[in-house]
Amino acid sequence: MAGKLCVSITNAKNDADRATVGFVVANAAVGSSQETMVFLSTEAVRLAVKGYADDIHEEGFAPLRDLLSNFVNGGGKIFVCSPCFKKRGLDEKSLVEGATIVGGAKVVEFLSSGAPCISY
Repeated sequence: MAGKLCVSITNAKNDADRATVGFVVANAAVGSSQETMVFLSTEAVRLAVKGYADDIHEEGFAPLRDLLSNFVNGGGKIFVCSPCFKKRGLDEKSLVEGATIVGGAKVVEFLSSGAPCISY
C-alpha cells in the first residue's frame, strides 16, 4: 500500500551495521511522508532502552542515537516486541521516547493494510 512502510529490525550491537541501516531507511521513509513503523524484535529490542544506542556509530552513518531521535521526531512509530523485551528482562520504564511495547497483533494490523516490510 502506498504511503506506509514497516522496517523490521532484529539486530542491535550484535550487528550494528544492520541496526543502523534499518534506521537510515526508516528515516528516509519518514522524510518521504510515508507512515513508517519500525518493529524491533529479538536482540533489537535493546535499542528501545534509553542509553543503549548511545555508543553505536557505524562509519559513514549518523550515530544511531541521532537516527532514533530523528525518526521519532519525524513522526515515526517504534513498536517493540513484548515477549522479546520480557525475555531479556528489560525495564519498560526505560523505553526511549516514541517506543511502545506491543504484541504481534499490532504488527499484523499495520501490515494487513498491504504495507510493505523490509527487514534488517
